[in-house]
Amino acid sequence: YGKDVDYVLTTRECARLIKLYGIDFARLEDEPFDQDMFGESSGAGVIFGVSGGVMEAALRTVSEIVTGKTLEKLEFETLRGFKTIREAELDLNGTKVKVAVVYSMKEAKQVCEAIKNHTSPYTFIEIMACPGGCINGGGQSIIDKGHTHISKDDLMKLRAQALYTEDRFNPLRRSHDNTLIKSLYMNFLGNAGGPLAHELLHTHYNLKEKYNYYPEEA
Repeated sequence: YGKDVDYVLTTRECARLIKLYGIDFARLEDEPFDQDMFGESSGAGVIFGVSGGVMEAALRTVSEIVTGKTLEKLEFETLRGFKTIREAELDLNGTKVKVAVVYSMKEAKQVCEAIKNHTSPYTFIEIMACPGGCINGGGQSIIDKGHTHISKDDLMKLRAQALYTEDRFNPLRRSHDNTLIKSLYMNFLGNAGGPLAHELLHTHYNLKEKYNYYPEEA
């Protein structure tokens, strides 16, 4: 069996390439994205980069589909912030649903143990390994030690706020309103959660033996 991921370009590497080739975004002319599967994006997709963003994006869609009503307020404030575990309870047409947002592997282990022991009260859980989410991931820009005017925590908050601002001013803020995704389901995948969508979009994790992808280096 082969690798799930062939290559990764981190944010830090991308920034270095931009500097290396002298690209000045302020001087580039605006032009539309290619209208392929990535030509249109939602604010819900943008906030995936911060802890709680995946949960919030999912709840925007789930709430409207289950209740049949348009959310007046799309922000789930109780799921935002930087506590390692945050939770919320929603009323979906009379059904109480508890959800949790977790980051760091230490906290995730506790949550997973509760699931194994059948003591978890949560219907839906988001877990991210990196503190604060992708905004504080291993491939993000590193603060130079000489720049002491801003702390790591403050930088994390600024990055999160940038994503929330991008979402707030995006005319498309719900994942299920993305016309390209609608077209994908209509013309190829079929119903959301259907057999083909489940086969191609869902994954399962199993304990496997260590596999050396580069036997020549052994």
